[in-house]
Amino acid sequence: MRRSFVVIFASVLITFVFAIAMSPDTVAQGRGRGSGGGSSAGGPPPGAGVDRGLGRSSDSSLGRADTGRGNASDRSNGRSDAGLDRARIASDNLRTADNDMRRHPNLANDLHVNANDLRAGYQTALATNPNLTFGQYVAATRLARNLGDRNPAITRAAILAGLEHSDSIGQTLRNLGLGKDEAKAAVKRADLEIKESKRRN
Repeated sequence: MRRSFVVIFASVLITFVFAIAMSPDTVAQGRGRGSGGGSSAGGPPPGAGVDRGLGRSSDSSLGRADTGRGNASDRSNGRSDAGLDRARIASDNLRTADNDMRRHPNLANDLHVNANDLRAGYQTALATNPNLTFGQYVAATRLARNLGDRNPAITRAAILAGLEHSDSIGQTLRNLGLGKDEAKAAVKRADLEIKESKRRN
């Protein structure tokens, strides 16, 4: 008797639960979660997509975000762009110098400096003149060694200053007191010495 009562009670309970589950409100809620419609907690509000944030910074700032992207360049009259170009050129030239010194270790030895000092001096010179080539720096160093004792005005710094102002090495030497033929001979001698250093690897 008791067992029959339990079975009947369980059947009624199951029927009651099933009826609640199939009520219109419950079914509608189930559809709402899966349909993407409405304003369920897990989805975007009606009419909004994943790109709803595009343009928001521009709208919020009344267009200032759009015009602000180029402000660094505009406010500096292009100096920020020019600075990046100078840094890139200097970096490329320094990389070329590193390769040159690896291939020609005698360049530093024949100038009576170690490779680290030669590289550091060139890197410092690039900060002032990023277009200075390593060959020009080596030539200026060689010429200063060859000529400086007899011509105190001819120093590496003075030659580099002339190159920075777009003068040739020969013109710079003439500006520092050498005659035309003497400057030409000095440049030729330095070139031959540098080539000899590269040849003896």
